Amino acid sequence: MARMWTCSGLRWTPEGPVLVWDGGRVSALSWGQRVAFAVADGSARRCVGARGHACPVRAGVPGRSTGARCEECARLDRAHSVAADTLADDPRPYRVYLAWFGPGLVKVGITAAERGSARLLEQGAVCFSWLGTGPLMAARRTEELLRAALQVPDRIPYAEKRAVRAALPGTEDERASQVRELHARAVVLDGWPESLTREPCQPVDHVGRFGLFGVPAAFAHVVELVPGGAVSGELVAAAGPDLHLAVAGRGVVVVDTRLMTGWELAPLPSAVSAFTVPAREFTREQDGLF
Repeated sequence: MARMWTCSGLRWTPEGPVLVWDGGRVSALSWGQRVAFAVADGSARRCVGARGHACPVRAGVPGRSTGARCEECARLDRAHSVAADTLADDPRPYRVYLAWFGPGLVKVGITAAERGSARLLEQGAVCFSWLGTGPLMAARRTEELLRAALQVPDRIPYAEKRAVRAALPGTEDERASQVRELHARAVVLDGWPESLTREPCQPVDHVGRFGLFGVPAAFAHVVELVPGGAVSGELVAAAGPDLHLAVAGRGVVVVDTRLMTGWELAPLPSAVSAFTVPAREFTREQDGLF
């Protein structure tokens, strides 16, 4: 019987993306690598817990939940997040950024300075630039100022990010143009907190990091994993939590690794090539089963 593993999600390292498993084991990912696994037959998806602690009741969670947490664990996890505005006394410096995901999709956000660009990689930002650095609450006030003045959101659904990846401009200058334009408008606004230092526009492009150069456009994305379902394909790109897999006889399918968490997974034998989980084509409304 194959050994089962529980995935903790995708993490971006200086060397590239890695899949993290319970217990600390990691699997480095590289372009052209075969990614293949099966969901334990008859298994159920369980809550992944919160803040490093297991769910006390091992609650079941829906297959389509990207958070993989029960209501109580989700509440505890958010209560300790920067987004919840409950960490006003955090002494660490924070950075404000503009992130571009594709034509017309730009957001403003903040991240701890010590994390570098990790947050941007995790979100799937194709291009970004820093705007300023300062205390948490100053960064938060600046984020709110820019969101209102520039008419840009602080969150963009992953479905929208995936939809525009097939239409990315071909050069770094083109991809950075909207970031440069908004940065220029942002730094001359009144109302910036005095404790936040403004930074020059220096766009960083992630197309190379994500492996998106010359990759065929994805035609579908996985909706959920199911007991007994299998995934098999060649890794051609990765962005944010998404793996772009070339599936034999089908094309490129996006697998959101957040959907893998909470399931018991086993390696798929090299002789087996299967893709039997629900997936939806980007141009269709209904689910399809490969």
